[in-house]
Amino acid sequence: MGAVHILRRNGGSRSFSHHLRAAGMPLLFLASILATLAIHRNFGAFDVQSLALGALPLAMAATAQAIVVISGGIDLSVGSMIAVSNVLSASLMQHASFRQSLGLAVLIIGLGAVQGAINGILIILSRIPDIVVTLTTGFIWGGVALLVLERPGGGAPSDFLEIGAGADLSPFLPNALLLLIVAVAVIWLPIRSSRLGLSLYASGSDSVAAFRSGVDPRLARILAYGLGGIFCAVGGVSLTMTTGIGAPLAGAYYTLSSVAAVVIGGVSLNGGRGGVLGPILAALLLTLLPMDLIFLNIDPNYGQVIQGTLIVLVVMVGGFAAFLQGRS
Repeated sequence: MGAVHILRRNGGSRSFSHHLRAAGMPLLFLASILATLAIHRNFGAFDVQSLALGALPLAMAATAQAIVVISGGIDLSVGSMIAVSNVLSASLMQHASFRQSLGLAVLIIGLGAVQGAINGILIILSRIPDIVVTLTTGFIWGGVALLVLERPGGGAPSDFLEIGAGADLSPFLPNALLLLIVAVAVIWLPIRSSRLGLSLYASGSDSVAAFRSGVDPRLARILAYGLGGIFCAVGGVSLTMTTGIGAPLAGAYYTLSSVAAVVIGGVSLNGGRGGVLGPILAALLLTLLPMDLIFLNIDPNYGQVIQGTLIVLVVMVGGFAAFLQGRS
């Protein structure tokens, strides 16, 4: 009950800015969809599938980052862990059967949990800030990815690739989107509604108060990083599904973009507040932006400028709302 008490106490003082950011992301995503339909009137099932395929690894990275940030940390090794899982799956599955590939995917996801837990354990033992430790381990995992696969290559059975690339239920409901929903529903939602999930939020909200209420913030931090590692591994395997190869240097994009998705998605960088829906929608939005620019015959590299502008606007709006609340 201690963790629940902390959340209720802090929940009563939740800032208006947080609620504004949380509600703003679905509206922003809806506005971007409407803008896309206006720009590209022939936007159809193929485009929806392309969007889901492109966004799947980033959505996994954003979910991983969100869970860590909720617990009060930050993980700059997200992209490198995705790269390790990507090259491992592409290397091991290249000559494997479909069943063997499924077994290898489960094994790689387990290794991802170990990678994430190592990050958490190092942070606890060293007492060095998360940003420093994960930046360091990010270099380590990135080196491991290059040792596994020096250059882009590898592959996977066509049946395995079809899991992510197909649209078995409906042309407008691609398998990639279903994989994302299933991963979040199976891995995160049961923990989110359990005592373990409450301990993550309590530790991120106030680690001292959480400790006094019977929650061990150290175990909560390790759990958060372990869960983050699982989602990174799922992201790496899904990257193999969507591209058909392993790319050891692909991870850099996902680290920075996952942080961007968390900020735009309404998760408080101070910890203890937010969820994974906002960052997932933000990941879809960040994937949709370059597509819209291509439809407009604009250099898609301007997408980074827009991404940075969105972050600044979100932070400014949140700060302004907090200022207004403080004056009231």
